[in-house]
Formats: sequence, C-alpha cells, structure tokens
Amino acid sequence: MGTVLGAMRNVRWHELQHAYGSASQVPGVLSRIAWGDAPSADEALNDLERWIGTPPVFDSTAATVPFLWELAATDTVRDRAGVLDLLATILAAGNPEHPAWTRAAHEAVAEGRATAVRLSAVPDAPGAPCAPEAGGQSPAQAVRTAATRLLAAIDRHTCPACATPSPGEA
Repeated sequence: MGTVLGAMRNVRWHELQHAYGSASQVPGVLSRIAWGDAPSADEALNDLERWIGTPPVFDSTAATVPFLWELAATDTVRDRAGVLDLLATILAAGNPEHPAWTRAAHEAVAEGRATAVRLSAVPDAPGAPCAPEAGGQSPAQAVRTAATRLLAAIDRHTCPACATPSPGEA
C-alpha cells in the first residue's frame, strides 16, 4: 500500500457505518480511487459518495475525510477534482439525527483548507492535454477549479451542527 493511505489500517472501519451498513469496505474503495484504472476509480468514487456523503453523513464520513484529502493531494490519483468535489458534497451534507457526526465531518473537511489553498494554485504540466470529462480543462485546471470552489464553500460554511459548541466548549 505504500505511504499513500498507509494510516487506513489504524481506523477500526468494521465499527463504523455508512449508508448501506458496515464501513469495512471503505479502505478497498479508497485504494481503488488511488490506484485503480479510470473506470474502476470512477466507480469507487461514485460508490464512496453514495456511502458516506449523500444525503446524510455517517460516523464513517469523518474517518474517511483525511484520506480524501490525502488522495486530492496525490498527483497520481486520476480524478483529484472529483475527490475535491466529494469533499464539498460532504461539507454540504448533514445528518439531523446525529449532529455530532455532521460536525465531525464538516470539521474534518475544514481542517484540509491548507491543502485546498495549495491545490488552487497547482501548475499545469507542460503540454498537458485537456480532458473531455473535465469540461475541456487540463487535469490541473480541473483541480484548481474544484479546489477554489471547495475553498469558497469552507469559508462561507455555516450550519446548525457546526454553530453549536460541543460539550466542554464555550
């Protein structure tokens, strides 16, 4: 597995839930996003969005977000812009029955703000082709665009779960 996603083994995924049950398969899906071919990586990203990001967030969402930031920052990941868009989706999602899950997920997204700043300025590779699936943008342009959108969402984020102090805060 190398250093990318290496810390996944420290998460007790089998104790966490996503929209369809146990989150024990989340590490495999993250790995497919990191190293899969284009169709496999796209399918994995779509699966992950359904499992942890829409419509409600789950206890596995906050555990997954740091790995999504890691993938977004890794040059070899095929759809870094898609990963950033998933982070934006998570920031916009909530779970009214579990406000602590919502707050934890949103805080985990906000904690990656510095990475989004860096990605909003990622340079184009010399001679990089435009990608039709990225709206005719180069991969670097797509990452910059998604990072800029995510930064704006982080900076203007407000929601009831995040506005309420946790017990012990004041």
